[in-house]
Amino acid sequence: MGETTRREWMRGSLAAAGVASLSSQLFSLALPPLGEDEASVAFLDPQPVNPDRSMVIWEQLKSWITPQKDFFSVKHYGIPEVDSEQWSLGISGLVSKPRSFTLEDLKARPRQEYAATLECSGNGASERFMGAIGNAVWGGTPLAPLLQECGVPPGGIEVVFFGSDQGTEKIRGNEYQQNFGRSLSIEEARKNGVLLAYEMNGKPLLQAHGAPLRLIVPGWYGVAWVKWLQRIELHDRRFLSRFMGRDYVTIRGEQRGEAIIWRETSVGKLNLKSIVARVTRKSDDSIRVMGAVWNDGTPLKAVQLRIDDGSWQDTELGQGLDFPHCWTFWSYAWRNPAAGEHTLVSRAVDVQGRMQPAIEDPAIALKKTYWEANQQVPRRVKL
Repeated sequence: MGETTRREWMRGSLAAAGVASLSSQLFSLALPPLGEDEASVAFLDPQPVNPDRSMVIWEQLKSWITPQKDFFSVKHYGIPEVDSEQWSLGISGLVSKPRSFTLEDLKARPRQEYAATLECSGNGASERFMGAIGNAVWGGTPLAPLLQECGVPPGGIEVVFFGSDQGTEKIRGNEYQQNFGRSLSIEEARKNGVLLAYEMNGKPLLQAHGAPLRLIVPGWYGVAWVKWLQRIELHDRRFLSRFMGRDYVTIRGEQRGEAIIWRETSVGKLNLKSIVARVTRKSDDSIRVMGAVWNDGTPLKAVQLRIDDGSWQDTELGQGLDFPHCWTFWSYAWRNPAAGEHTLVSRAVDVQGRMQPAIEDPAIALKKTYWEANQQVPRRVKL
């Protein structure tokens, strides 16, 4: 087991080992508080606020852990009415020992907490949809031991998760009643941190967030985190539903000479992304720029900041760096800024050489669907 994997396993297993819960420890992490001689600088392009939708407001971001009241929620077939006392989770398909579990059965199993960022795959697709993301500590029981106990034959390659929410889909002229469904390969489903969760930030899941049980898939977009989970099946072939094969499909082009080759890919793992979240000014006129960065868990190499048309400058990575599937806060000390309007933009780079693209980059410019919008986001201030 590599050192990074070992640290991740230890962090995810704190609660199971009898150590104080992650949620109680991590609520203390935050962006640096304003000093007595420090004041916020307003953005000229403030993030729109929708009073009817819970969202992270970047310029107001303080806590590393997102409170449930500020956590976004997306539904596809509405919010189902689920009676926790009558509810059960079935595991079937190709497993050799199909089983059913009540909520109390799952709570009696080994408990694990895992900190992970959840992002809607459409987050950042427009200026009005910029805060569909949150960072939380999820509590539940690991999926891998359950699959092991139910028996996985050599031919089982795909684990399919179905929610209680359902709707009618029209396919090739016919209508079919379907539950929301997504799948993971058996390798992904067995990874550490993949949980059947009944808690969020140390408290029971709210109905809007998938109670009584939801799937946690660290490093993946929120569509994979199936809510109101009621059934798990093991298949011997790829699962394609509306939400994997027809919807949540990114259409992206690649320029090859005079031609463009178009590809369709199912939305899956998080892309590398960062944003400028807050700017403050001290009495000595120095400026502090702060933000957040997140990805699929690949170690970060740097977050860089560009001011106007200047060169890219490395920032200082702070809270969250030790948690690979969470956002990390970063900051930059801007000395002797000139008066007037300025444009600030951040970009992230990981150890594999991947770099957050600019909006004119072909990876963004030739993307024809709004999912996976991980382009650089310029923010404007006036000093």
